[in-house]
Amino acid sequence: MKIALAGNQNSGKTTLFNLLTGSNQKIGNWPGVTIEQKRGTIIGTDFELIDLPGIYSLSPYTAEEEISRRFLLAEKPDLVINIVDSTSIERSLYLTTQLMELDLDVIIALNMTDIMEKKGVHIHVDKLEKELGLSIVAISALKQTGINELITLIKTKGYKKNYHPLIFSADLENAIAKVAQYVKGNHKRFISVKLLERDPLFDNHQIPSFE
Repeated sequence: MKIALAGNQNSGKTTLFNLLTGSNQKIGNWPGVTIEQKRGTIIGTDFELIDLPGIYSLSPYTAEEEISRRFLLAEKPDLVINIVDSTSIERSLYLTTQLMELDLDVIIALNMTDIMEKKGVHIHVDKLEKELGLSIVAISALKQTGINELITLIKTKGYKKNYHPLIFSADLENAIAKVAQYVKGNHKRFISVKLLERDPLFDNHQIPSFE
């Protein structure tokens, strides 16, 4: 099983990667670029975890974002762990909504919930899980809480499947559905959105290979 770890910069992603993989890690560079690539095996499993560069969007403006998007589209991992910084939840969930448009299952690791509770802010995880239609595990990468629950959810494959909830207006969702009829292959919804955005990477309706 191949799992990608994706999230914003400074969201605790590196700490979570280290906790999930322990010392069983390999470090190199992504093909063709001098940007660090980290891979490891999740503790107690034979599942490979790939730490994607920290990104804010799948509409790439940086080399890191381009690497992450190309990997998710071309390599098509079995699962994405999306680490979300609960102290900046609105900004963090922007990437989440883009991941939800891919033909990939997603688990949200809601990080730093302990910090929010200290501030007197309680996040209703159950309500957020229902609204997004994704499995959410509240964690603290710094305090190492919620990690076992996250690993158990992955091992048992008890997470919710991504059913592409409709998040846009009715008119826009109708336009996406019409475009998707002419898109071949995987990630039809995501590619349809990008075509409507006039993303130049998808002018020819093809997913770029990851080489």
